[in-house]
Amino acid sequence: MALHVKQERREFIQYSTLGILGLVLGAGVVGAPYLKARETHLRPPGAVEEDRFLSLCIKCGQCLQVCPYHAIKLSDIAKGYGMGTPYIEARERGCYLCGPLPCVLACPTGALDHHAEKPEDVKMGIAVFAFPETCLAMTNTTVHKHQIERIYKHPHTRKLEEDVLKKLSTYEGKNCTICADMCPFPNPLSAIEMIVTEDGIKKPKINQNCVGCGVCEELCPASSPSIVIKPRETYESYYQKEHV
Repeated sequence: MALHVKQERREFIQYSTLGILGLVLGAGVVGAPYLKARETHLRPPGAVEEDRFLSLCIKCGQCLQVCPYHAIKLSDIAKGYGMGTPYIEARERGCYLCGPLPCVLACPTGALDHHAEKPEDVKMGIAVFAFPETCLAMTNTTVHKHQIERIYKHPHTRKLEEDVLKKLSTYEGKNCTICADMCPFPNPLSAIEMIVTEDGIKKPKINQNCVGCGVCEELCPASSPSIVIKPRETYESYYQKEHV
């Protein structure tokens, strides 16, 4: 009798567990399109259109391994969809548009399009000056060390990363022009520049060649970034839509 009860208990636990797992997985499958609709990742340079990217990416992590700035991460289940696929969290570390785009060269499937051979070919997204109220330049506030210490906490084990930090440290005690001065695009003024308003206030202006690399968002010393990246948007799609 006791043996029969134990067997029934085991079967109950087994099928209950399978049932719960099935519900969780089913919810994930059903909910995935909605999660995707609400969320867009900032993908590495050369990423093809999102649906095609998800079908081509084999989650090998090669792009992550060759990135000299530790910019690329692999998505986990908390990111909603595309688990194991590469993305960039701009506030933590933007893409520095390395000349030969090693992440693209390392991709074995074309999820990162090999036609992207140089920074000018990259179309990751677009920067948006979304929160001017936090901008140090607009409030004429100098950059303090504690405002950029956050950036030093990201891995910086390579010379290229050390060079970024050295340059960043030169802004301590100065008026902020970091987003424009440290833009890695080959002709940075064509992507972002500091302009002076009619009231004599300096502020960043996003220009047509911005590729959405995210460095301006990463390096913004404000506690909440003044500039944010809109993944998969272009200058035309975002700014023309904004003024329609």
